[in-house]
Amino acid sequence: MIEQAPVAVSIAVLSSFLVGMSKGGVPTVGTLAVPLLALVMPPVAAAALLLPIFVVSDVVGVYLYRKEYSARNLLILTPAALVGVGLGWLLGARLSGAFIGMLVGLVGIFFCLNVWLGRRHRRAAARPADVGRGTVWGILTGLASFVSHSGGPPFQMYVLPQRLPKLVFAGTATILFAVVNAAKIVPYWQLQQFAAFDLRLALWLAPPALAGTVLGRWLAGAMPEGLFFRLIEVTLFGVSLKLVWDYAAALAS
Repeated sequence: MIEQAPVAVSIAVLSSFLVGMSKGGVPTVGTLAVPLLALVMPPVAAAALLLPIFVVSDVVGVYLYRKEYSARNLLILTPAALVGVGLGWLLGARLSGAFIGMLVGLVGIFFCLNVWLGRRHRRAAARPADVGRGTVWGILTGLASFVSHSGGPPFQMYVLPQRLPKLVFAGTATILFAVVNAAKIVPYWQLQQFAAFDLRLALWLAPPALAGTVLGRWLAGAMPEGLFFRLIEVTLFGVSLKLVWDYAAALAS
């Protein structure tokens, strides 16, 4: 259980706010929530504490983006992501979170470098939603989300090259992860990850998450499209670096 110290509670509030912002349309920011909260509590407990916060924020996010999403991407990614959640549940404690985190981080770094280094020399055509690639990235999205709520990078590596309108991109992410997070509740319960769950703290964290959702939706609509996607790329790169750093240390130990 998290220590009721001002610094620890402040970090928990900030983590829930970031979760809300990601659901409001600033994807990947929510990926920072678990690593941040893990500074003051065990990572497994952090993931369990934040799952209800994700779900509550999802309800608001889905409402805000109920008319702005890519139906084809959702039809491809949702079943695949649920397979990824199922794999995470099946493998349970045998799943190497360090290996999955390292893989996701390395691919995220490669993707960003490829985009930035090639931007001056080529303007590649937007890639359409493809069932084969979408299935692979969807499974990785569900699996990474199950391990540490870090499904954002695999999702973005599949969807960003499609160059969707920013609100359609944000809405697709919000709706997909709403389904994925709801699907994780029973597996988390069965694997006893809620054993040390702090219900009172979770209730305190819900309002900051809802405020973050509303702010995230406003930012997604107000930011210029170029800035919006550049912010996502920079955040993806930073999160990917942290994943590689953290999980490399875990694998080495």
